[in-house]
Amino acid sequence: MRNSTMTRASVAVITFAAFLWTLTLSASPQLHERVHKDANRVEHSCAVTFIGSGKVDHSPVALIISRPGPIDEFKIPELKPRWIESLFLIAAVFEHAPPA
Repeated sequence: MRNSTMTRASVAVITFAAFLWTLTLSASPQLHERVHKDANRVEHSCAVTFIGSGKVDHSPVALIISRPGPIDEFKIPELKPRWIESLFLIAAVFEHAPPA
């Protein structure tokens, strides 16, 4: 357990140091030119130029989705007309008169 904690801590420290180094290079163009000789060119792109320009956008990979095959399980049956007898005629509602 101690080894796992030390590994996580060292990865976090290295990542933080790399990010601070990138921020330092983006704030100092002269230091950036010492690291990259082509840093002053327009087509130069690296983490420093992305952070310096503020245009770091994450674009996820497009998913490749194939069209699903036809499903025979959910077919709608053919509709057929049916005659349904009226409930008023079955109960004989109109046969009885009111009490006198």
